[in-house]
Amino acid sequence: MSQIVLQMQGISKRFGATQALNNVQLTVHSHEIHALMGENGAGKSTLMKVLSGVYQPDAGTISVAGNPVVINRTTDARNVGINLIYQELSVATNLTVAENVFLGSELRTRWGTADTTQMVARTNEVLRSLDAPFDATTPARKLSIAQQQQVEIARALIHRGRILIMDEPTAALSDRETEALFQIVRKLRNEGIAIIYISHRMAEVDALADRVTVLRDGGYVGELNREELEPGRIVQMMVGRPLGDFYQHKTGRVPGRVMLEVENVAGGKVKPASFKVHAGEVLGLAGLVGAGRTELARLIFGADAKASGRVLLDGKEVNIREPLNAIRLGIGYLPEDRKGQGLFLQLSALSNTSMNVLSLHSRAGVVNHPALRKLTQEAIARLNIKVPGPDGIVGGLSGGNQQKVLLARWLEICPKVLILDEPTRGVDVGAKSEIYRIINDLAASGVAIVVISSELPEVIGICDRIVVMREGVITGECQGAQITQENIMTLATHATSAAA
Repeated sequence: MSQIVLQMQGISKRFGATQALNNVQLTVHSHEIHALMGENGAGKSTLMKVLSGVYQPDAGTISVAGNPVVINRTTDARNVGINLIYQELSVATNLTVAENVFLGSELRTRWGTADTTQMVARTNEVLRSLDAPFDATTPARKLSIAQQQQVEIARALIHRGRILIMDEPTAALSDRETEALFQIVRKLRNEGIAIIYISHRMAEVDALADRVTVLRDGGYVGELNREELEPGRIVQMMVGRPLGDFYQHKTGRVPGRVMLEVENVAGGKVKPASFKVHAGEVLGLAGLVGAGRTELARLIFGADAKASGRVLLDGKEVNIREPLNAIRLGIGYLPEDRKGQGLFLQLSALSNTSMNVLSLHSRAGVVNHPALRKLTQEAIARLNIKVPGPDGIVGGLSGGNQQKVLLARWLEICPKVLILDEPTRGVDVGAKSEIYRIINDLAASGVAIVVISSELPEVIGICDRIVVMREGVITGECQGAQITQENIMTLATHATSAAA
């Protein structure tokens, strides 16, 4: 039977002038998947770091299974059965699975040497319970991200964890790997473990959560039971206002002339592809993971060399051999991996925002820094970027604010065409709403926009037309009343004749 396994009451934590947590409470039961939700900066990670011993609270109490506990170190948390799996996994790839599972708490023989036999045996027992497709002696470097997560879960189970915290566990997983993880999470819940699940994805919360606790601005907003879970209600609790329909702003958009025309462009896994985008239009590029959407975008932008086909901009054929050619023509591309391919995390907002227009603000090799600072300050105000100022380091910003910094960089080139690859991946609902507003404003100003997204409600909501790809081929197009999830999925999963 479900019992209260964790109670956090009156938890407060301040960092300098910032009140990160203010009188927060959290109650979690055994046999429960408890979703912890809130915008970036709401206090979710800080609360979990208090629970796992990374931070010590300024005020408040923690009880585990009805017993008050003091958690000053991560080992204190582990000793009472609390384990945190970070979004950035901590598997040592130079070690075996068993060595990772027992890292820091190795079993010893009576002679004081490492008891490898026992560690391998116990690790294999746990791995079998997780249906892991590898064994304890497998080198961790050979594991996928999803398999490394299983190693982290195995480590928690070895230490008899009763509370498992999972922070955005599906961020780097495919759909198939995500469903496999869901099965593991449900199995652990059924065995009596309490799961605290942090996610921005409403679909995951709907699929998994038994209850939800919502934080906002470091404070406790409320708790919802399974029967009360409804996306609109959760969103309102998270952002403090009813958002209504995120996508109602696209109504009435009137596209202009053809701004971008792609004719039989092919390369790599992309077969000859053709489509058009009009000025003031938002065109969606949909399809399953691996359909070739990103690859097609990279061919257009010159990031990868195309094998055939041509690109026309505003009616004229253009020769794009590298990204610099595209940028000079007024074509921008926001990549799917903003951290790995878009941003320079160790640099300031000013450096990240202005790097595409340095030549416009320099003379004889001397950069006009006051002009760049003004440019960045205007971008911060225009896009509502929450950053201390132009000199704020981008790596310390939330996902949504990082994405807006990257958007600001492309807006500085005054783009004619803007390709946005997964523009709201890993950002909270408040930031999503702001990004949708920015997209709508850009379309209203005449920019031709291509949006690649794996979230069907998103492409349906913000796009005027949707082109669908499957296995490198454009299989069809939806517009008007044809834009439904059923039609898009049919085109994404079954080959049909390509749209003209």
